[in-house]
Amino acid sequence: MKGLTSKEEEIMGYFWTKGALFVKEILAFYDDPKPHFNTLSTIVRGLEEKGYLQHKAFGNTYQYYAAISEEEFRNGTLKNVINKYFGNSYLRVVSSLVKEEEISLDELKKLINEVEEAHKK
Repeated sequence: MKGLTSKEEEIMGYFWTKGALFVKEILAFYDDPKPHFNTLSTIVRGLEEKGYLQHKAFGNTYQYYAAISEEEFRNGTLKNVINKYFGNSYLRVVSSLVKEEEISLDELKKLINEVEEAHKK
């Protein structure tokens, strides 16, 4: 699945938190100056083309809804980052976090325990 721009991610956030929406409803989430309706409509249609949204027809208008969950998006994005920047090695990710002191020894022990528990099941 193709990645998202920051604006696309922002709009997907509305669908993940609010549920199904018409483009005109998305406008209400913006402060003035609001983006133009056609701009939002173009972004939403692009999200549908990328597979992130689907729609239901209501007369001449469409109500869009998320085709993937936020968790599915997060997991896919994480896998892409790990593949692209860490040679698809989760060990290199954890090693990098440890070296940069972004993960404590206690957190690392907890992670090891979780992995061990998952493999027992």
